[in-house]
Amino acid sequence: MIVAIAYSRAQLGISAPLVRIETHLTNGLPAFNLVGLPETAVRESKERVRSAILSSGFEFPTRRITVNLAPGDLPKEGTRYDLAIALGILAASVQIPHESLAEFEVVAELALTGELRHVRGVMPAARACQLASRSLIVAPDNVLEATRVRNIRVLPAPTLSALCSHLKQTKLLTWATAAPSSERPALTNQRCLSEVRGQYFAKRAHEIAAAGGHNILFYGPPGTGKTMLATRLAHLLAPLDDEEAYEVAAIHSIAGVQRADEHWLVPPFRAPHHTSSAPALVGGGSTPRPGEASLAHRGILFLDELPEFGRRVLDVLREPLETGHVTISRAAGTVDFPATFQLVAAMNPCPCGYHGDPGATCRCTPEQVRHYHSRVSGPLLDRIDIQIEVARERNWLSSAVTAGLESSASVRERTLAARVRQWARQGKINHQLSVSELNIHAPLDRPTEKFLAHAFEHYRLNPRTYHRLMKLARTIADVAECPRISQDHLTEALALRRLEVAPAWPTGTKA
Repeated sequence: MIVAIAYSRAQLGISAPLVRIETHLTNGLPAFNLVGLPETAVRESKERVRSAILSSGFEFPTRRITVNLAPGDLPKEGTRYDLAIALGILAASVQIPHESLAEFEVVAELALTGELRHVRGVMPAARACQLASRSLIVAPDNVLEATRVRNIRVLPAPTLSALCSHLKQTKLLTWATAAPSSERPALTNQRCLSEVRGQYFAKRAHEIAAAGGHNILFYGPPGTGKTMLATRLAHLLAPLDDEEAYEVAAIHSIAGVQRADEHWLVPPFRAPHHTSSAPALVGGGSTPRPGEASLAHRGILFLDELPEFGRRVLDVLREPLETGHVTISRAAGTVDFPATFQLVAAMNPCPCGYHGDPGATCRCTPEQVRHYHSRVSGPLLDRIDIQIEVARERNWLSSAVTAGLESSASVRERTLAARVRQWARQGKINHQLSVSELNIHAPLDRPTEKFLAHAFEHYRLNPRTYHRLMKLARTIADVAECPRISQDHLTEALALRRLEVAPAWPTGTKA
């Protein structure tokens, strides 16, 4: 009696817990039983495995086969266990040496012909496999993703028969070479900030948002450059380091999205449509999958036409904006996905888009305007540090406006320099500072403190807004290379939250 053991990896959030595939053959009526909380796709693997073994020229045992996917309390889903189950059956029936399976972990789907097919979530499995000091067997389509993990041996196998020949030492396969090291992404001329004519105050807010990682809302009439500004913010962000790139790639791998080589160190930019549901934004499903908030981890989540999203849909973003992660609870367990993103939003001032625009006539009543903006809740608006108007400008085609437009490259140099100061001072960017850290890294002198207290009372700001103003002023000081926050920095920070200190639409009851 032989119990063959093969190793694979499950998928639980962005982690990949080890799964032991224990295969036992015994006498009795022919049967094939899978135990260990297999879900539908795993139970269906019995027919794929049977056909793949026969198509590869091996004998399928006509005995009682029991395959245990341990640990038994961890739900197993997907087709990632096909190859490990097939190898376990072949090892238990002494068609391949079972000792050879001890050094490998296996993650691949089997076709009926015995061909290996790619699966989702190989990046987390590869990282966990590397920590366990084992080699990883994958399908050829998963090689690039797996070799992104440093110091791991990856064996790509085209078919089950070719892999068994390698395990029997009759015909060896070629080990995959490590993926090339990614270089810092170069800033291209595509979507350059110089294409945005005028809008100097909005560009200033744009630069500060990039320097400190602050959430930003652009509002104004159609055609004034809101979307252009938002899409160009990604070009001002610092490239990801290796650890951040691994984390981002792991989330995309679970979602079935492979990051291209040239985008490996580029912060992600996600722009979901306003018809997206709440699970699409934060993740969900019977088997939880990451949503747009997690896919934008370490990058930008851009919500165009913000009030067109459902209010309940937008409010699900409040938790990840505050905590930096999304927790999805199901009956089978709880899954946690990271979601530390920079929110960038754009909206019109009213349904028709022309409220407050001197160059056009608004057709909306005050009640319609209030209803339109009530779709964006106060708690969500509180979490947006910069709320800036992008108004229509006259003479935006004049030579005085078009001459000397600053490129994204020069603005990026300043934002990266400001971030270097933040990391040197506190080990993180300003948006991530806690209240206690603000007291240490953003102290105020007595006159400046009195000025802020007066503004706090005058504009009736809440404590959350108070602390976000402090973070914003700290970033403005860093961009200006000032070691301390002054009244000028606080004044500009207040001006950048215009929807709170000077609302741009009707409030109160209808006249």
